[in-house]
Amino acid sequence: MSLRAISPIDGRYVDKTEALRPYLSEWALMKYRLLVEVRWLIAMSEHEGISHVRSFSDDEITLLERLAANFDDEAAAEIKSIEAFISHDVKAVEYFIKARLRGTSLSDVNESVHFVCTSADINNLAYAMMIRDAMRDVWLPQAGDLVQLLDDWALKAADEPMLARTHGKAASPTTVGKELRVFAWRLRRQLKQIESQTYLGKFNGAVGAYNAHVAAYPDVNWLDLTRRFVEDMDLEYNPLTTQIEAHDFLAELCHALIRFNTVLLDLCRDMWTYISLGYFKQKLVAEEVGSSTMPHKVNPINFENAEANLGLSSATLGHLALKLPVSRLQRDLSDTSALRNVGTAIAHSLLALTSTSQGLRKIEIDRVALQADLDNAWEVLGEAIQTVLRKHQAPGAYERLKAMTRGKSISQSDIREFISTLDIPGADKMRLLTLTPATYIGLAEELAQYDSHAEREQETLPDLQEL
Repeated sequence: MSLRAISPIDGRYVDKTEALRPYLSEWALMKYRLLVEVRWLIAMSEHEGISHVRSFSDDEITLLERLAANFDDEAAAEIKSIEAFISHDVKAVEYFIKARLRGTSLSDVNESVHFVCTSADINNLAYAMMIRDAMRDVWLPQAGDLVQLLDDWALKAADEPMLARTHGKAASPTTVGKELRVFAWRLRRQLKQIESQTYLGKFNGAVGAYNAHVAAYPDVNWLDLTRRFVEDMDLEYNPLTTQIEAHDFLAELCHALIRFNTVLLDLCRDMWTYISLGYFKQKLVAEEVGSSTMPHKVNPINFENAEANLGLSSATLGHLALKLPVSRLQRDLSDTSALRNVGTAIAHSLLALTSTSQGLRKIEIDRVALQADLDNAWEVLGEAIQTVLRKHQAPGAYERLKAMTRGKSISQSDIREFISTLDIPGADKMRLLTLTPATYIGLAEELAQYDSHAEREQETLPDLQEL
């Protein structure tokens, strides 16, 4: 860790974000640019219509591929030194490749490196692959682990009754598992959208019209060649662009991440509140200090840390989503500087994932506190009683319970005495008399296990086409 780092991403929190460095750093951008350049050189050598780039031997292809595969700090430093001299980061990669090919059997194709390319051709493919790989290899697995952790919690606590707190006030009871399943369900839905994100790429020259391409080789089917080139990198081909790929897909990804971040933020604030209410205890770590002056403190710092990082992530993602798709005429360079911050936005989200997971692993249910809250909230049964009365067409059912319970402290005996006076069938009266705040949980336990139930129900559904 560098204590002189300006950003906590590469300073204080580097141990939690370094997995993103091979994908979203300046070093990574150079490597992915290099990968695009050498793959284009190979693609041209394999196309019979591009006559000035001869076919390469297997050894020559291996030599080119190793330039990217074996990219290291020494190579990055060499590119940076070239950039410092010529003041152009993409051209520096081109010159680096040419330098490495001199004295090899490929020295005769040196002038074909970066042929018909504009910097945006290289950059858009590099960024698309960088972000795609960072999401698939680092962010998505971490997010999936968090959702699985919530699912595990939901199943474990499916039948743990808990007083709900609508508007911050005592409300109809639920279970701990059901409330955590709600968040797992919401997050998984957002994950599916992020997982299905397509990553676009273009390779069509200075204004997106293949001008130089046609000038050099008017008979080559450039649309087909570049489409196959982009798709070979596991990207979706975008045929209609200006000098830059419009970044619409990046805006889509940013907005999807913002939605995920927002749901996770909602979870963190709820967990913070549950801990404040005493519903959860935090496991003690003997060496940790909660406060510099109050020795008793055990603070919900993981959820607070996640909240801060989610805010930073979403704010940056929001700017990128609004900024990147807007470019003056055929291009301006403002997207270049903005794009350099996409790694920061994803890193803050990754930090939040890590912190939330740590927080969930450090808590345990305080059943005594949960039960005490329920025992002091007999008034919540007013909903059940008035609903049964309305079932039997009792006049003024809601109003009677409102007068009895609203804003008042109601005991178990008050509730049972009231129920005993009701003129309703015996089965309904007995069910109400045996009801307690802890058992008034409806289908919460079943909902906490909803996924498994839904799968079984789906198996029994008839085929609609057969009906």
